[in-house]
Amino acid sequence: MDRILKTIRLIEGQVRGWAVPSVTKISRRDDPYQVLVSCILSLRTKDKTTIEASKRLFEVADGPKGILKLNESRIRKLIYPVGFYRNKSRVILGLSRRIVEEYSGKVPDSLEELLELKGVGRKTANLVLGLGFGLPALCVDTHVHRISNRLGWVKTKTPEQTEYALREAIPRREWIRLNTTLVTFGQNLCLPVSPFCSRCKANEFCKKRGVDKWR
Repeated sequence: MDRILKTIRLIEGQVRGWAVPSVTKISRRDDPYQVLVSCILSLRTKDKTTIEASKRLFEVADGPKGILKLNESRIRKLIYPVGFYRNKSRVILGLSRRIVEEYSGKVPDSLEELLELKGVGRKTANLVLGLGFGLPALCVDTHVHRISNRLGWVKTKTPEQTEYALREAIPRREWIRLNTTLVTFGQNLCLPVSPFCSRCKANEFCKKRGVDKWR
């Protein structure tokens, strides 16, 4: 664990000052609902597009009750051109209705209840718990899964397996910010193909699993 924590500190120091992921920016508004919706918008979508779409949508309706005043066509136009915008407009409308009808307009703060919302998977649910509510939750996306295996922290085949393995390997106090740290790291330095290992301050602690070539 000491090696992992030292590596995390080195990576955090290196990414400090770099642009953070779109959902992390949205989370600074301290609104779990906006974290939830922006996370859904971010799937298969570039950060810049996610931020712009989120801004357009929340300027018109910043909560579930406001969203329910819009029809699906209006939502589609506001969030375009995020990936799968037609399906996402239906998902946002559906979960907003359920949040209003079953949770009095408040996003539920448990993993089990979040996963019951149509269109919400473990990645989104954990991100909402961590960034939206400040609860200890490990959000494992493709970046976290790939980098954790590359560094040698875990040896897993799926993001869900990685989540459970990291729960055992990393103290709870590190869970919330780990996603922001590793996504920023993965988008800028520890790229999927040909990462910039020569520039990485954590290079000596990395096992480079699955890396065929680096710069």
